[in-house]
Amino acid sequence: MYAIIENGGKQYKVSEGDVLKVEKLNAEVGAEVTFDVVMFADGGNVTVGEAAKSAKVTATVQAQDKYRKIIVYKYKSKKNERKKQGHRQPFTAVKIESITV
Repeated sequence: MYAIIENGGKQYKVSEGDVLKVEKLNAEVGAEVTFDVVMFADGGNVTVGEAAKSAKVTATVQAQDKYRKIIVYKYKSKKNERKKQGHRQPFTAVKIESITV
């Protein structure tokens, strides 16, 4: 059994017990969150669209953290123009506890 959930403009395929990193959520570590279900599959039965809205995916927040730093370097030749920036994208690690219909 698996479901396709939507969060932060992205879609993720999840099953019970999966741990995944999603866009930062405003939730404390240990809190329970729910996600919008786009598609739900149980064996050979696939439910999509409005019928899938009745399914519910609950997860527990495991951690609030940031990815490793990436370097953004902008450079224009012959203009003595250089700009170096670093960026760390925040994320929330969640563990999928249950998928219910």
